[in-house]
Amino acid sequence: MSSSMPRVEFVVRTMAETVLRNEEYFGQLDAVVGDGDFGYSLARGFEIVLNDFDTFDRSSIAAFLRKIGMVIASRVGGTSGPLWGTAFLRAAAAAGDKTALEPEDAVAMLRAAAAGIQQRGGASLGEKTLLDALVPAIDRLEAEIAAGAAPVELARKAAETARQAAEATSALMARRGRASYTGERSIGSPDAGAVAVGVLAQAIADRWSGAVGG
Repeated sequence: MSSSMPRVEFVVRTMAETVLRNEEYFGQLDAVVGDGDFGYSLARGFEIVLNDFDTFDRSSIAAFLRKIGMVIASRVGGTSGPLWGTAFLRAAAAAGDKTALEPEDAVAMLRAAAAGIQQRGGASLGEKTLLDALVPAIDRLEAEIAAGAAPVELARKAAETARQAAEATSALMARRGRASYTGERSIGSPDAGAVAVGVLAQAIADRWSGAVGG
């Protein structure tokens, strides 16, 4: 079985490029109920990921993702660094010594990432965080895998769910992070982190077929 490293590299690079492209948008979303630095903070970390991309350890998928996680955790400011960094580190741990990933492995890695975010941030579903887009997307991915969907369809369906779930956070009241200080005023606008998950998932889906093949 061939190595899955090219696909992992593709996903990380797409995430980094998409974060940089949406820096201002993510900041504007965050400014509605937060301090507005989400886009800037996330972009600065992923900017380093892109700049140093070719130098990262590629001895294994886990080693590569671990290095990404360390960069994000140390170079992204605010609460986003520890949360997003932990996600990569947990995904790396779940990858173990695998060199080829099946769709089920991707689900396990994403579940581990979500669990890490939940543990590190103390958040639960329904508290208006990125988990409210990430977890439904993972659930959809797992369901589509069980249904036998093609890889390109898996990406599209997961992205579709992530976007819809992110938009649905508009109806929630923030209970974590700076947005929680605004109480009921947080109702009516989507969570910036959840929207970011949707935007990233869509970017990966849009590029998936052409970049790595159905």
